[in-house]
Amino acid sequence: MTITFGMTNDMIPYIDWHIIQLGPITLQVWGMFVATGFLFGGYMAARMAKMRGEDPKVIYDLGPWLILAGLIGGRLGDVLFYRPGFYLTHPAEIVMLWHGGASFFGGFIACVIVGVWYFRKKKLDVWKFADILAFGLPFGYALGRVGCFLIHDHPGTATDFFLGVKYPDGVVRHDLGLYHAIDGAILGLLFLWLSRKPRPVGTYLATFSVWYGVTRFFLDFLRTVDTKYFGLTPAQYMSVGLVAFGFWLFRRMWITHSSKNPQIQ
Repeated sequence: MTITFGMTNDMIPYIDWHIIQLGPITLQVWGMFVATGFLFGGYMAARMAKMRGEDPKVIYDLGPWLILAGLIGGRLGDVLFYRPGFYLTHPAEIVMLWHGGASFFGGFIACVIVGVWYFRKKKLDVWKFADILAFGLPFGYALGRVGCFLIHDHPGTATDFFLGVKYPDGVVRHDLGLYHAIDGAILGLLFLWLSRKPRPVGTYLATFSVWYGVTRFFLDFLRTVDTKYFGLTPAQYMSVGLVAFGFWLFRRMWITHSSKNPQIQ
C-alpha cells in the first residue's frame, strides 16, 4: 500500500492512494469506494423502504442489477461522451474498469432504465420505489467520490480556497472529487433530516434531481481536464435536463397535494 502525503499549513493534504497490495492481490482503491458506495446506498434505500412499509428485499434483489448497470453505463458514458478518441486507440481499456474512468450520468441513466424495467416486471409502483432508491443516492455517491478524491482523477483550476489541494506540481487546485464527496454528504444529511417526518412520494427524487443538477452544473466549470462541447461538459447538458425533471416532479407533487390525494410516506 502506497500513500503519498503533501500539505501546507492551510490546505487539504494531497493523498495519492491508488492501490492496496495484499500479497499477490491488488485492490484498486477507487473501485473499492465505488463498490462500498453501492452497498451503503442500497442499505439506506432499503431502510427507507422499511420506513414506508415496503419490503426491503425488493431493493436488495434489485441491487446486483443496479451495480452491473451502473458499471456498464458509467463506462459507456465515459467512452461515448468524454474520451472517445482515447478508447478508439486503446480499445482494451474499455473493459479495464479498475483503471477508473466512469460517467456518473452514464451509470445513472443505465440504472434508471434497469430500475424501471425491474419495477414494471414485478408490477411495483415505479414512482414509489424510484423515490426510495433516490433516498440512498447521496450516501452512495459521497462514498464513491471519496475514491475519486484519493486518486485525483478530477483536478480543478488553481485556487487559494481553503479546501484547495496542493498538487505535486506545487499548484493549489480545486479537487472535484473532494467537492462532490462533501456535496453528497451534505445532501445525505438533509435527507436524514427530511426523513424524520412522512414526506410525499417523489420528495427525495425531486430534491436529488434539483440539488445534484445545480451543483454539478456549476462545479464542472472548475474542471481542467474534461471534454467540452460548445463550452459545456456533457454532464452540464444532462444537469440542465435533470433540474428540469426535478422541478417538473415538484410541480406534479404540488398538483397531487392540491387535489387532496397526496401519497404520503
